[in-house]
Amino acid sequence: MADNASLDPAAPVEWRRSPTPVSYPEAVAAMERRVAAIRAGDAPELVWLLEHPPLYTSGTSARAEELLDPGGLPVFRAGRGGRYTYHGPGQRVVYVMLDLARRREDVRCFVHHLEEWGIRALAQLGVRGERRAGRVGIWVEDGEGCEAKIAAIGVRVRRWVSYHGIAINVAPDLARYRGIVPCGLGGYGVTSLADLGIGATMADLDAALEASFAEIFAPAERGCR
Repeated sequence: MADNASLDPAAPVEWRRSPTPVSYPEAVAAMERRVAAIRAGDAPELVWLLEHPPLYTSGTSARAEELLDPGGLPVFRAGRGGRYTYHGPGQRVVYVMLDLARRREDVRCFVHHLEEWGIRALAQLGVRGERRAGRVGIWVEDGEGCEAKIAAIGVRVRRWVSYHGIAINVAPDLARYRGIVPCGLGGYGVTSLADLGIGATMADLDAALEASFAEIFAPAERGCR
């Protein structure tokens, strides 16, 4: 079947929520299958909400010296962009499998939209997320007036279908970040909703993400505001 042969341009995006942690290799294999199906026109686009068991992943720009002490946790090479990051319970991982040909064939713009999506969702929970020049992800001011990262972004695009996505800290074990230089950015903290004193649940974040999605990712040409 030709690429996108049977995909309705107006087809809704499927949303999936996994109730228990999903292993990283299982998640990557599932994304690979779904990306191929989207390209073939055999499946709709997908936003997959999940958690992983405790682990580290290294992106395509990761440096060996940034893995400080894995502490017995598994370390997986990821085909996404970026460097080392931690995944584990209490972190909402959002894998975003979208056909960028329906929107805008621009990876940098797509990353910008992921940041904007997370910023708007966090705003619904009472958190002011911000961008920082040269530092992909979402940043907040922690309780001590310092910058800290609350959401990491790493994507891969295959023939204009995206996968991987964004990871937002709800209430993970932040001590695990000491085992790496998070995203290659030494000297900056990592925080979470719980660490900021926000009592929002994973379900609250999921609802905020779903409510904000169409504002950012409507199937139309959009500029990078």
